[in-house]
Amino acid sequence: MRYIGHWSVMGFGFWAIRERASGRFVGEVGFADFKRDLQPSIEGVPEAGWVLARWAHGKGFATEAVRAILEWGATHFESPRTICLINPGNLASIHVAKKCGFRELTRAIYKDHETILFER
Repeated sequence: MRYIGHWSVMGFGFWAIRERASGRFVGEVGFADFKRDLQPSIEGVPEAGWVLARWAHGKGFATEAVRAILEWGATHFESPRTICLINPGNLASIHVAKKCGFRELTRAIYKDHETILFER
């Protein structure tokens, strides 16, 4: 994989994920501060996120990309703590999060839907 990044004023953002062999767009991965109204508060904690094209699911792209951003974050963030929010029905993303060292912190309601808050 290779990553083509863009940055926000916060010093981080999302990268495009492309298949190394073909250059085909796979998806996006990165960190954001979405200012979510959520309890417990996640204010100031980088939120990891990823989204992939359907054809790329189950091929290891997400795990590789999330590990890469976590490595990047480890050298660029003051605190090693990062979080991610995942819909309880998204078993593939839950699996990726756990493989990358995230652990379930709590379940919460966000925009009238249950979500799982993971932290690392």
